Amino acid sequence: MDSWKCVVAYDSSVMARMQKKFWKTKQVLIKATGKKEDEYVVASDADLDAKLEFFHSVQLTCTELLKVIEKYQHRITRLSQEENELGLFLRFQAEHDRTKAGNMMDATSKALCTSAKQRMALCPPLHRLHQEVETFRRRAIADTLLTVSYMEKARTEYRGALLWMKDVSQELDPDTYKQLEKFRKVQTQVRGTKSQFEKLKNDVCQKVDMLGASRCNMLSHSLCTYQTTLLQFWEKTAHAMSGIQEAFRGHVPYQFTTLKDLRDPLDEITEAQKQEDKKERPRHSNTDR
Repeated sequence: MDSWKCVVAYDSSVMARMQKKFWKTKQVLIKATGKKEDEYVVASDADLDAKLEFFHSVQLTCTELLKVIEKYQHRITRLSQEENELGLFLRFQAEHDRTKAGNMMDATSKALCTSAKQRMALCPPLHRLHQEVETFRRRAIADTLLTVSYMEKARTEYRGALLWMKDVSQELDPDTYKQLEKFRKVQTQVRGTKSQFEKLKNDVCQKVDMLGASRCNMLSHSLCTYQTTLLQFWEKTAHAMSGIQEAFRGHVPYQFTTLKDLRDPLDEITEAQKQEDKKERPRHSNTDR
C-alpha cells in the first residue's frame, strides 16, 4: 500500500512538472509571436519595462560611443599629418622666396607644424575615455545584462504560472475536492514564481539606476580632461594665428586680374585659314576659263 502511494505521488509530481513546462513554453510562444497578453499583468511591469528600455539605451550608446572614439582618434591623427605636411611644404617654399610672401609662408609653416604636434595631445585623453567606456561595457553592463536575463526567465515562469492558474480557475468547481486541491497547488506555484520574480525585478531596477549614475560619473570625469586639453589646444593655436595676422597687418596683398572671353589661338588660326581658302577659290576659276 505504501509503495502504491509513492507511485501515485511520483506520477503527480511528474505531471505537475510537465504542466509547468507546458505553460512556460506557451508563455514563451506568446512573447515570441507578439500576441496580446493580459493588460493588467503587463501594466504591473510598466516601471520594470521603463528601466529595461533605459538599460538597452545605455548598452547601445556605449557601443556606438566606442566606435565614434576610434574614428575620431584616427581622423585626428590623419588631420595632424596633413597639417604638418602643409607646414613643411610652406617652409620649403619660403626658403626659395625672399619676399614678404616668403616671410608669411615661413611664419605660417611654423604655426601649422606646432598646431599639428599640439593636436596630437588630444589622443591620450580620448584613449583613456575609450578604455573606461570599454571597461564599463565589459563589466557593469555585462553584469546587469546577466541579472536581466535571470529576471526575464523568472518573469516567463511567473506569467506561465498565471496562465496555468487562469486555465485551472475556469474549470474550478468548489464542491470538487480534487479540483480545489489542484487549484491550491497551482496557486502555490504562482506565489513561488512571483516571489522569485519580484526579487530579481528589484535587483534589476537597482542595478540599472546604479548603471546610469556610474555612467554619468565616468563620462563627466573623462570628458573633463578631454575638454581641458581641447581648450588649451585651441587657445594656443588661436594665439599663434593671431600673432601672424598682427605681424603682417598692412601688407598689400597681390592683385589678380581675371581674363574673360579669351579666344583659343588655334581657333583664330583655323578661321584665318578658311578666309585664305575663300580668296583663292575665284582665282582658280578665272584661270580655267
